[in-house]
Amino acid sequence: MHFFSDVLMDSTTATAELGWTIYPSLGWEEVSGYDEKMNTIRTYQVCNVFNANQNNWVRTKYIQRRGAQRIHVEMKFSVRDCNSIPNVTGSCKETFNLYYFESDKDVATKVYPAWMENPWIKVDTIAADESFSQVDLGGRVMKINTEVRSFGPVSRKGFYLAFQDYGACMSLIAVKVFFRKCPRVIRNGAIFEETLSGAESTSLVSARGSCVPNGEEVDVPIKLYCNGDGEWLVPIGRCVCKAGYESVDNGTVCRACPFGSFKASQGDQQCLQCPINSRTTSEGATNCVCRSGYYRADSDPLQMPCTSMSFSYTSLRLEWDPPKESGGREDVVYNIICKSCGSGRGACTRCGDNVQFVPRQLGLTHPRVHISDLLAHTQYTFEIQAVNGVSDQSPFSPQFTAVNITTNQAAPSAVSIMHQVSRTVDSITLSWSQPDQPNGVILDYELQYYGKVIRSNSSLLRSQTNTAVIRGLKPGTIYVFQVRARTVAGFGRLSGKMYFQTMTEEEYNSSLQEKLPLIIGSAAAGVVFLIAAICLCCIHCSSCFFFQVSPGMKIYIDPFTYEDPNEAVREFAKEIDVTCVKIEQVIGAGEFGEVCSGNLRLPGKREVLVAIKTLKSGYTEKQRRDFLSEASIMGQFDHPNIIHLEGVVTKSTPVMIITEFMENGSLDSFLRQNDGQFTVIQLVGMLRGIAAGMKYLCDMNYVHRDLAARNILVNSNLVCKVSDFGLSRFLEDDTSDPTYTSALGGKIPIRWTAPEAIQYRKFTSSSDVWSYGIVMWEVMSYGERPYWDMSNQDVINAIEQDYRLPPPMDCPNALHQLMLDCWQKDRNNRPKFNQIVNTLDKMIRNPGSLKSTTPLSSGVHLPLLDRSTPDFSSFSTVDEWLDAIKMGQYKENFANEDLATFEAVSQMTMDDILRVGVTLAGHQKKILNSVQMMRAQMNQIQSVEV
Repeated sequence: MHFFSDVLMDSTTATAELGWTIYPSLGWEEVSGYDEKMNTIRTYQVCNVFNANQNNWVRTKYIQRRGAQRIHVEMKFSVRDCNSIPNVTGSCKETFNLYYFESDKDVATKVYPAWMENPWIKVDTIAADESFSQVDLGGRVMKINTEVRSFGPVSRKGFYLAFQDYGACMSLIAVKVFFRKCPRVIRNGAIFEETLSGAESTSLVSARGSCVPNGEEVDVPIKLYCNGDGEWLVPIGRCVCKAGYESVDNGTVCRACPFGSFKASQGDQQCLQCPINSRTTSEGATNCVCRSGYYRADSDPLQMPCTSMSFSYTSLRLEWDPPKESGGREDVVYNIICKSCGSGRGACTRCGDNVQFVPRQLGLTHPRVHISDLLAHTQYTFEIQAVNGVSDQSPFSPQFTAVNITTNQAAPSAVSIMHQVSRTVDSITLSWSQPDQPNGVILDYELQYYGKVIRSNSSLLRSQTNTAVIRGLKPGTIYVFQVRARTVAGFGRLSGKMYFQTMTEEEYNSSLQEKLPLIIGSAAAGVVFLIAAICLCCIHCSSCFFFQVSPGMKIYIDPFTYEDPNEAVREFAKEIDVTCVKIEQVIGAGEFGEVCSGNLRLPGKREVLVAIKTLKSGYTEKQRRDFLSEASIMGQFDHPNIIHLEGVVTKSTPVMIITEFMENGSLDSFLRQNDGQFTVIQLVGMLRGIAAGMKYLCDMNYVHRDLAARNILVNSNLVCKVSDFGLSRFLEDDTSDPTYTSALGGKIPIRWTAPEAIQYRKFTSSSDVWSYGIVMWEVMSYGERPYWDMSNQDVINAIEQDYRLPPPMDCPNALHQLMLDCWQKDRNNRPKFNQIVNTLDKMIRNPGSLKSTTPLSSGVHLPLLDRSTPDFSSFSTVDEWLDAIKMGQYKENFANEDLATFEAVSQMTMDDILRVGVTLAGHQKKILNSVQMMRAQMNQIQSVEV
């Protein structure tokens, strides 16, 4: 990654001696040396490894900070391997220390600042990745190490650096001191000047932007944030080019519309070519004027062509000459009388209210009108009346001109939606709606389809109705379907592409097994019904046997099966105009960029608070595809316990995914922040919501793979929603997140993953059930880390030996038993999500079932690796014990009550806990249970000693 920085000092550019200050005089020595490219440079070296108690310092000259708040130091050095030095004493080291000292001016002398850690501030102890020891004919082979350290905030005008050696044989080859900054950029139509990064690596420095010339603000304020690495984060607010100007050069310039083009209003749109029979008179035009003899109605849009008369399909434009004699008056207006004569020879009738006249039908002041919404293939007569202020007093009828026109036959509009009715391993039954504008009698429909993954020639199927059964398909295959209607005018446009998948053999057999008990259980009733039906048929009809196919369930479609991933985004995610989105603030960082909060205002709807994921600039096409794949997945779901996708922004920068905003953030953090604050029923309600969301995903044939409390979001009403559908991280090997550990070439969250998924990468809804059991444990323990501080390998080994997590404190037995059911080794024995939802519903309806918990007694059994309550004997003080059970805020309370020993603490009762000042019910229970456990552990130890 390229960072922008300014160099404050670089020892490699020195043309003479560096002249740094040395203490003591027999320590560091300045010599000429070579860098890795064999260029001559000045270096410092020291090698007093045969003398004990070394304390050698070298100090740079005064360095001006030039406004920087955080300083970075790059050091290139080589270190001799102590084992390669013969007869060396134990004082040999392979590290050195870096210090800095701030000052408003150059005040250093040979004795000031003192050569000790105080007043110097230590940055770090620097160790070599590689030391050298090999010897060849040319001398020792030097291995150069490069390390970068940073420190801050610095506030004085300058500073010194010092390097302390305390027994190494090393060479300080090069030192470069620099600070990072965000460069001058143009983003979202605004100019942001060069900005220095903040004092901390996590600091965000706000910068105000100004619009490029001929740009106008649409969102205020216009801001960017500069992070600690000198990178600009997502912009807030934006500028757009004003009317008559268009954005070019990636939004960095607002250019005047050239001759022959125009732009009517401010915005991101480009200049449009003047419509037919119109022109501009200058650059930067906001509209095009009609040429002589051509006209445009007052209400016509500016992109409408100028015409004398036009006619197309079921709309037309009429234009006429004014009366030759106006009677000396200037108040002439026109009325249009419309008559429909049908397709036969019957009398003509007045047109219905559906026919539209623009600007109006009566009282026209100009001799032209636009008429639309006429019936196709129909003869019309239009009478154009010219009247003035005295027409109603004249014995003669108003002057009129009659025009006879027959409209063309228009083809039907496109079918808007298609539904799957049912499916088998080799067939799919579909239905669809009639076109919104049939424009005549629908003769039939043509269905086109082909395989999605392995593209084959399209097949055609004709249907007289709006349903069809497509047979001869391959099992478990995704097919693409499009349909169009036909009238006497021909075929309409094809519908959008819809994707449906046939059943796999496994799904088909599983569905039969699920239905088998119902079939057997209703066999007797079925026989009786059949006999009755036959009897009724004999009486009432000659053929009464029929059946109705029930609607099928919508099936999830993997966006990675699309040849063009952008097609999946268009199919499942609504494109949102960037002008409807207003980013308010950066609230976090995601896998691909920043996460922001903001507002969404769609046309005709109220403004809503949303979360906005952005794609960081400089992305690759693969990163863009992986980023938007989450939207392609999320857009297929519609459930109150699944995070809702509002839409995407892909036609401007930055690319965004916009979802509903969840006020309380991720479930694990929310629980840790509210430890002990909820009733068991409230916690079970959260679990019920998560299970309902997972049941929906399971019914959709979607496997989550990463179900964990960190991937559950909570809104202000404590409604939990499943989120994080970005599966790309499972395919990446370069993630630094320790949660995801390599397993068979991929990354897997070991603590949440079922054994078969870890070992064989067999991810199913059953493996999601295992993960759900871990989520239950996280919820009931208020965000405790599963398996505590055990390593991932220890977790794998323990599970293999049938160890399971113990019940969290105050966890009802019924809930822990449900967790254990989810953790069955054989995935076929785990409950289904619909069973889990039903079980939790029963618990909520019967709260008494949640009151039974595992009692603690003097003979309590501590299971293998049970760390839900720490062993008090592993701590030396009561304070350490309080920290371990996350009750450290009460240390002072315990000390004030002389509860400084474990013996005293183990005798505490609820009254004592209240007396200490613990008022929160959840904290009271946690401390009391921990005290009871401590008492039980003490009794266990005493019984062993006896």
